Amino acid sequence: MARLSRLTALALARALLAGPHQAQGLAARMTNCLGLGLEPRPWLETLALRLARMPGERWARLEPRSLATLIEKEQAFRDACASAAPPRPQRYLLRPREHKAGAPLGLEACDLPDLPHVGALADWLGLPLGGLWRLSKPRDWQRREPLSAQHYRFQLMAKRSGGWRLLEVPEPHLMGVQRKILRGLLQQLPLHEAAMAYAPGRGVREHAALHAGQAVLLRYDLCDFFAAVQAARLRALFLTLGYPHEVAVSLAALCSVATPEPVLRRMHEAGQLTWTQLQKLRGAHLPQGAPSSATLANLCAFRLDLRLDGLAQALGARYSRYADDLVFSGPQHLRQAQARISAWVGRIALEEGFALNHRKSRCLSAGGRQMVCGVVVNALPNLPRAEFDRLKALLHQCVLHGPASQNRQQHADWPAHLRGRVAWAAQLNPAKAQRLQALLARVDWTR
Repeated sequence: MARLSRLTALALARALLAGPHQAQGLAARMTNCLGLGLEPRPWLETLALRLARMPGERWARLEPRSLATLIEKEQAFRDACASAAPPRPQRYLLRPREHKAGAPLGLEACDLPDLPHVGALADWLGLPLGGLWRLSKPRDWQRREPLSAQHYRFQLMAKRSGGWRLLEVPEPHLMGVQRKILRGLLQQLPLHEAAMAYAPGRGVREHAALHAGQAVLLRYDLCDFFAAVQAARLRALFLTLGYPHEVAVSLAALCSVATPEPVLRRMHEAGQLTWTQLQKLRGAHLPQGAPSSATLANLCAFRLDLRLDGLAQALGARYSRYADDLVFSGPQHLRQAQARISAWVGRIALEEGFALNHRKSRCLSAGGRQMVCGVVVNALPNLPRAEFDRLKALLHQCVLHGPASQNRQQHADWPAHLRGRVAWAAQLNPAKAQRLQALLARVDWTR
């Protein structure tokens, strides 16, 4: 009985959303859906009047499932379902709703694509509906497909700090779709000012420079940053932007992956990942290796940045985040309050769906070397002395013996690699990097 009531409520919800938000029209579409004649139905008119009084902003954000839940809670509908002749749908009005929800407050100026239904999404992506379905299968179907039928390539890479990182790189056909979503939709949205990674005009240099010359520096690290962003959070993001539920589900599926069982089994047998990490990968999550993942992770971490930035302002400190690297800096009293700050940061991270890796938490004072993402920030952003000396010695050997003899790691484009390292040093400390640039100019690339 409850199942029939739910199906009836869903049919009524789709009929209600297929036209204008007016009492007379709502009652007429429900009457048409239930196949009722001209005989008045008091419960139906009562329901139509109550729904017509709903604020327009709330009505615009309702989806068939959420509206069906509201209908089921109405006493008039429950009484009608409990009567001797309960209402049953005779016709299904499947027209797309006339008005979609607008963008949230503050995002009205963003040039977001108009995607009122899944067909419009497929047209915008340049895909047939069948192709869109194959790329956005449900999680349980996706991870049980054989590896030959997957849309991702899976590769384990060893971290320099120990442990393993799973790269999930989409195949070219899916990568093109994700780039379209990135450029046409995601990059139109503003990121929080504290997010320094994968944002235009921001990077490691800006992240480090913000904390240069501070008395105390606190560093925290987030566990499994990309895997922690599950598909449910992606759906919520797209729903917040005003897209219908079906479109939000498809967009989230295109940008997420559930790691297939053969890969999980192999990693579990080899002991390369913990049980908690395996469970995160079993659910649909952001793949580390997809072009859309970095921006989506920043957008989903907006509330995290907002709350941590507010905490920093309350402490008289500075805050920024580079991917999973959280950094606070400020006056000396931060050292005395370190335990409380760590507790606050850990609690906020948990409430926002993330978790701290407490083994990587650090409190660094100006009396020792303060590092942010490999950059020394005690006074001005600079390369660590050991790294500068190694690069200088490497260039000196290239001058003496030729660059080919020093390419021990077999870089594909060795000249570009060296030029990039010197350019990075010049960005951090132009005066000191002049010695490196002089050595680089003396290298004979024909040797």
